[in-house]
Amino acid sequence: MKKLILTILMTTFCLSANAGPQQEKMKACNADAAKKELAGDARKVFMKDCLSTKNDSAMHSQQDKMKMCNADAGKKELKGDERKAFMKDCLSSKHDAPMAASPMTAQQSKMKTCNADPKAKTLKGDERKAFMKSCLSGS
Repeated sequence: MKKLILTILMTTFCLSANAGPQQEKMKACNADAAKKELAGDARKVFMKDCLSTKNDSAMHSQQDKMKMCNADAGKKELKGDERKAFMKDCLSSKHDAPMAASPMTAQQSKMKTCNADPKAKTLKGDERKAFMKSCLSGS
């Protein structure tokens, strides 16, 4: 009887310790919802969409992109800040598709202008957020 109980407990522990792909997806969706500070119905809608199977291909393509970028960084033997900068550039949306001749939106243009401001380059944290907010709002 003790062996049976021990076996059941060990099996339960092993199953709970092994998080499946759906659980990993749930963690990622929860993290995204938290970043976006969603609550109530908006969170429910977001989670439903995030957890639906139609997002599987996007998840795999992002994972594939991460693998590719990691491999490229490894080949170039990048370390520290150089590796971070390379990975940021490699994973950015501009590498998602071939460069289409799509003009920048007004918001993107404002963002580029605000980021180029010398004052923006010297600010950090909350001061930078406040500056960017006022710059982007046009005040």
